[in-house]
Amino acid sequence: MGEERSGFSRALDILSRRDHSEAELALKLRRKGIDEREIASVVARLRELGYLNDRRLAERIAETAMAGGRMAGPRLSRELIRRGIPRELAAEALARATEGRDLRDDIREMLAGKFSSFDPREADLREKRRVVGWFQRRGYPLSAILDALRVSADE
Repeated sequence: MGEERSGFSRALDILSRRDHSEAELALKLRRKGIDEREIASVVARLRELGYLNDRRLAERIAETAMAGGRMAGPRLSRELIRRGIPRELAAEALARATEGRDLRDDIREMLAGKFSSFDPREADLREKRRVVGWFQRRGYPLSAILDALRVSADE
């Protein structure tokens, strides 16, 4: 009745809620008292079964974040690394997510949606700073933000 759950069943339980990187999963299993050898075995088995794939996770996070305008550039890269994705995979995922994508178009779309009443021609300096800061906090480069604002003002 008081039988201990295996590391594998705990890992499946964790993964049933959301995808995790190998590093995230190993950390959670470590916190549950699973020993390192069993963690290595569980991670290898889950990778073999296709339940654990850092590349797929990184690409999905990057694509979702970029499509939703939640983050881009260095901020997205830091988030992937924070989630335990190796730097090389994070860089690849970021490159794939931004491939063929014009950040200025993304910024203009978000301006039209989130800041629909914002008019760069009539906005005061404080309001412009607020909008620019909002995009910068999400990782968009200042040059792309200013270009998008310039084009919006010209329209």
